[in-house]
Amino acid sequence: MDGVSRRNFLGAGGVVALVPVATDAATRAHPAHPSASPAAGLQPRDEQRPFLFFNAPEAAFVTAAVDRLIPPDALGPSATEADVHRYIDLQLHGAWGAGERLYRAGPWQAGTPSQGYQLPYTPADLYRTAVRGIREDLAKNGGRAFEQMSGDEQDRYLTMLQTTSRDLGGVPSNVFFESLLAMTVEGYFSDPAYGGNRDMAAWKMIGFPGAYASYYELVDQPNVRFDAAPRSLAEDASGHVHETPDIPAFVRPPVKSPTPGVNTPGHGAHHAGKER
Repeated sequence: MDGVSRRNFLGAGGVVALVPVATDAATRAHPAHPSASPAAGLQPRDEQRPFLFFNAPEAAFVTAAVDRLIPPDALGPSATEADVHRYIDLQLHGAWGAGERLYRAGPWQAGTPSQGYQLPYTPADLYRTAVRGIREDLAKNGGRAFEQMSGDEQDRYLTMLQTTSRDLGGVPSNVFFESLLAMTVEGYFSDPAYGGNRDMAAWKMIGFPGAYASYYELVDQPNVRFDAAPRSLAEDASGHVHETPDIPAFVRPPVKSPTPGVNTPGHGAHHAGKER
């Protein structure tokens, strides 16, 4: 699947297998969109900004993986050029990663697809466990780390994760892939306030105006095309986008149990969970 057809797939919201035919040569055949160049409007990335959640091996995997899901091409920037890897890191570092809105009291049983997520992991635990499992899986089979593979090899491995339920330390590979793909798309098209979609490049690519608060001058002009640069909900008067401040997970204290001498765990950052 080359860069153009991947982008069509993402834009259409379809669900298809990631066919492993996007080689390094194919990626080079689709040069990055001009908007991905700092000289054409994107501000240089701060590569020194530390990851808040990922350790070095985790960051290396996620950075390589998201660029295979959304590579650079003639239509727009790659996932990392749009800071998708930073977006995922920020989300896992905060309250969402800690499962603040997840029910985490069990029981943990396999459910039907309509019942949704059923594993005893917060999103942060899911990623940490699965990425560790991937590194162990590759090492066990005598392979290189994912980020050291060729594009062809990376695509084949991602396809295996997507289409099987290989055990990654307790996390089925297809469940992890589903989350990774969803967060990659989210980070690519989300408001830059959340750390991704740097300089609104993805919005410019699809012609989405963003978070304009007022269309007063257009209310009496029906059928007039709205043609203006996109705006972020966190954009100030000078055009600078302020990322949302870090919101750490709130760790609730243990709840007193009616049974003497037994405390019920609160909804802390590291308790496992599934959606209510």
